Order: sequence, then C-alpha cells, then structure tokens
Amino acid sequence: MAHIGKRNILSITRETNSGLYLDGEELGEILLPGRYVPRDLEPDATLDVFLYRDSEDRLVATTEKPYAMVGEFGYLTVKHVHERMGAFLDWGLSKDLLLPFAEQAKPLDAGNRVIVAVCIDPNTDRIMASGRIVDHLSKEPPKYTQGQSVRLLITSESPLGYNAIVEHSHLGLFYRSELSAPMVVGQRIQGFVREVRPDGKIDLGLDAVGYDRVAPLTDQILAALQAAGGRLNYDDDSTPDEIRQRFGTSKKAFKQALGNLFRERRIAFMHPGIQLVEK
Repeated sequence: MAHIGKRNILSITRETNSGLYLDGEELGEILLPGRYVPRDLEPDATLDVFLYRDSEDRLVATTEKPYAMVGEFGYLTVKHVHERMGAFLDWGLSKDLLLPFAEQAKPLDAGNRVIVAVCIDPNTDRIMASGRIVDHLSKEPPKYTQGQSVRLLITSESPLGYNAIVEHSHLGLFYRSELSAPMVVGQRIQGFVREVRPDGKIDLGLDAVGYDRVAPLTDQILAALQAAGGRLNYDDDSTPDEIRQRFGTSKKAFKQALGNLFRERRIAFMHPGIQLVEK
C-alpha cells in the first residue's frame, strides 16, 4: 500500500500532458507533474516518489526528497510566519511545511531553526510539523543493545550534556563528561548505545563500548603506522578534532587504544608522535 508522507515505489498507469499518473493502489491514481518526470525514463519503469497533498488537497507525487518524512524528526528553517496559521518551514520540497502555532514549543521568527516531528494532521490528513517532540516519540520500551550503532539527531543541551533522538524513536543522552568537544543542536551523527537503563533512559556514546571499541581501533592504528613507515605524528597531545578526522573516533577512545598498544610493547611514545616497535 502507498503511504502519504513517505517515499513509495510506484508504477506508471498512464501519461498525460500534465505528467504521469502513478498507481497509488488504495489511494487511487496519483499525478506526478511533468516537471518531475525523469528525462531518461525507461519503458515499464517504476518511480521512487514522495506523496503529499497540495494546497488544494489533491494527492500528488514528487521526486524531490524532503529533509524528514512522516514519522521522522528534522532540524528545519522557518521561511516565513503567517499571522493566523503558523510558521512555514523549508523541508526540501517546493511546498513548505506548516508548523501550526498550537504545535510550537515557543514563538518563532523567519530564519529560526527548530527541531520538529513530521506527522499527519488527523483533522485535515495533510502533512504538518510539530514542535512537541515528546508527544511523537515511541511509547514502546527501547530495545537497543549495549554497543549498538544508532542514528542520532542532537536536539538540545542540558546541564548533564546533550539530548538526542535515537533512530527517530526514543530520547537519549550524551553525558558532558564523556565528550571531548561540544556538540551542535541539529547535528546528525552515528553513535552507540552505552546502556538502556531500567527506567528506559538511554545513555549514548560516540564510540562502541569497552573492548568492542578499543580492539578495532588498535588494529587501525597499527595499520596506519605500517602504511606511514612506522611513525605517526599523533599521540595523547593531539587535539580531539585531529583524532576524529584521522581515525573517526574520540580522543578518549584513542588514548585507551594507545595505552593498550604501549602496554603490549607494540608502540613507543616519541613526544611528539608514536613509533611502531618491531617484535
């Protein structure tokens, strides 16, 4: 079944001067306007399209890709504010997304950026945004496992650290004490589940847990040393940004890996840099 507010793979039923009509199954035929029809379309092709309602409540398709779909969260920019309806957001389509006044957590002005849930208005069946994040999180207990890699959207800063939406479903937390550098609201990153607590709260990290984090990293450092002729200009004094850019990990994990390699007498500290120790 085709779904409004989602991407769908649909087949073509007929061609008209207005564009292509697609088989929306229970939703009926859906127009893909001519400006979105691919030029290199092959016979019997199917199309990957996004479905939404236009300003006249007609169901239409587009090959444009929104920044967030129904059931997802996004960090969107306010294009303008209508005095009666609410804020209109840029979500990557030619038609802006409405964030009604009733769904705003605080007043907004043009140019502001805001974390929103993309959802269906039950009264109009149109896609809308909501700034009431908690209302749109999953009510099911989180079933993530320790060390699981997850997609994250940073939503806010708190006294403890940074809140993040996990897999568009649950809320998690990065503890400030675990971070080597500040995070940015709206940032999309890949992270790891440190722990799911009995009360359902999720602790997050930028690296895998324990041995699962350090073991692959030590192999990566050894491979980098061998490729560089046995010497690298990275050590405990390297900046977090330098380490993450070169090795894709946090400074804390990098220092743990160096400590393991040093205890195993695989490397020596040269101050600056590290040297491969040949066995």
